[in-house]
Amino acid sequence: MTLLFELIKQLIIAAVLLGFIAVNAMFLIWLERRLCARFQVRIGPNRVGFQGCLQPIADMIKLLQKENIVPKDSDQLIHLLAPIVVFTAAFMAYLSLPFGPKLIALDMDMGILYIFAVTTLSVIGILMAGWGSNNKYSLLGGMRSVAQIISYEIPLVLSIFGVIMLSNTLRLPGIVESQKGFFGWYIFQQPLAFVIYIIAATAELNRAPFDIPEAESELTAGYHTEYSGMRFGIFFLAEFTSMFMVSALAVCLFLGGWQGFGILPAPLWFIGKCYAVIFLLIWFRWTFPRLRVDQLMAFGWKILTPLAFLNILVTGLLISVK
Repeated sequence: MTLLFELIKQLIIAAVLLGFIAVNAMFLIWLERRLCARFQVRIGPNRVGFQGCLQPIADMIKLLQKENIVPKDSDQLIHLLAPIVVFTAAFMAYLSLPFGPKLIALDMDMGILYIFAVTTLSVIGILMAGWGSNNKYSLLGGMRSVAQIISYEIPLVLSIFGVIMLSNTLRLPGIVESQKGFFGWYIFQQPLAFVIYIIAATAELNRAPFDIPEAESELTAGYHTEYSGMRFGIFFLAEFTSMFMVSALAVCLFLGGWQGFGILPAPLWFIGKCYAVIFLLIWFRWTFPRLRVDQLMAFGWKILTPLAFLNILVTGLLISVK
């Protein structure tokens, strides 16, 4: 009976998280399209619903009606599983995100390591999409993604070492609780780490100016060239799911998590801060031009990684002096 109760509980939690992810992704799609229109002095979607707020729903209906075309000589099983693997990797990370003091699906002692472990699995799905499509553009996009994500995973992980050293815990709720008061937020003690994290996270998301794996000017659409219909939509759902997760992790590590001021409840503070970081990521995408592959790799290995090691060294020296 206990096992059945626990199973029902986990299914309810999964359903709530999936509902939040779906609604949040549709809102982020609308937000990005409206913001990029503002940045480029355009109008953007404004026909379907108030200020175009129902446009994502119309797009979803359109994708559901489109035929899922599979290339004749492709590996059909791998082609089918690839978008599922990419989305599942992004979804699993939400289990350890603390939306409030007690609002967390799974509070693990090594929650931060769990998040980095499961999100890295997305590279497998992207490579599956490139290989299974039997398309040279797709394969090149998948291989680029492997090189990019592995390269930028190193400075991304190194950037959080300073926060872990200061908080002395790997639990995300513990890291949030260690940031006492506004000036106790780790962004003030680890500004370099925050900058490294944001840049590396943008590269991990394959978003401009680091969207090398799906560079449309070179690879048509990269690893998802041969995808259509809802399978194509799942890749975009995974992208916006990952974007919120990356922003939420930045909020937990550097911006005090759910802590705020006034009478607003903790989850609203948390989500509001997440949207502030998302606005920054969207701003990046529609401001900077795409890098070349050699520039991308050189920037990660020759600049971000040494700076991340330097930040760890300085943080350790400051802690030892205290």
